[in-house]
Amino acid sequence: MVDDQHQNHADNEEQTDGVKTTDRQVILVTKDVNLRMKAKSIGLPSQDYTTDKVKDVDALYSGKRVLEDVDSLLIDRLYQVPFEVQPEGLELDEELRPNEYLILRHGRKSALATYEPVTDLIRRVDKDNVYGITPRNAEQTFALDALRNQSSQLVSLTGKAGTGKTLLALAAALSSRKHYRQIYLARPVVPLSNKDLGFLPGDIQSKLDPYMQPLFDNLGVIQNQFQPQDSKYKRIQEFLDDEKLVISPLSYIRGRSLVRIFFIVDEAQNLTPHEVKTIITRAGAGTKMVFTGDIFQIDHPYLDSQSNGLSYLISKMQGQKLYSHINLEKGERSELADLASDLL
Repeated sequence: MVDDQHQNHADNEEQTDGVKTTDRQVILVTKDVNLRMKAKSIGLPSQDYTTDKVKDVDALYSGKRVLEDVDSLLIDRLYQVPFEVQPEGLELDEELRPNEYLILRHGRKSALATYEPVTDLIRRVDKDNVYGITPRNAEQTFALDALRNQSSQLVSLTGKAGTGKTLLALAAALSSRKHYRQIYLARPVVPLSNKDLGFLPGDIQSKLDPYMQPLFDNLGVIQNQFQPQDSKYKRIQEFLDDEKLVISPLSYIRGRSLVRIFFIVDEAQNLTPHEVKTIITRAGAGTKMVFTGDIFQIDHPYLDSQSNGLSYLISKMQGQKLYSHINLEKGERSELADLASDLL
């Protein structure tokens, strides 16, 4: 019986240059685009790993919608106390998602609002100055509201360079400091276009400082909104000295339990879906997680706009009551930066 099985197996194989092959098709599955190109050059079928990919990036949840020709009485009631109305008066193509933001318009009347899933009400959103930072457009106003909303324990901000993602997250964290034990800013250590400059001198902190510098830059922008003698100016340095505000790489997050921490993850588009899951599952009681990034500006060699962790997070978390998202569209860094983001 054993001999018959061996004979049948041998009949299905061909001897080619000393290598046994079968009639089954072999496909190389890899996220390395260079390896896929090499496989194609020798006639070996290859595919990308697609299980964790977002199907349509263009249709990714933006976190807001614009409603035209809204009943003017509904807009008027939003400007009265209390600043909440029932959503029945809205004509909707699809059901409102929890914590979705709305731009309501009727002629020259307009209002910014959000849908509160717990109360099932539409709440007005105001433009506030937050730790010296004032939002310059509707999306930034929505972002600050989501960042300061205690019921939104997970927030993601996307947008091109210069839209204010990191700056808004940091300003909201400083303004909400009393609710948290610590503010933690982190980012993946990925060089620009994955082109490392080699070894850097000094201890571990000296080696990591160049990667963390963009976070210090944003902190400096906020600090410079105040005079050096102002208490808020001095408080930022005190937070750093007392480690109430910590800027660190993401390398050492595994295994930690983060309790009552405002946790900001910058450049989250350079994380894999598994890494994003690892970070979120570190959240303890009273912790708020914020992910910021541009899904079209990726430096990781094995990720793209469909397979990165930030796109995956938005796709999977939309519609959850603990989650808020907003896509920032207008660049506010400078006219030059905005022009470069659009044309280059």
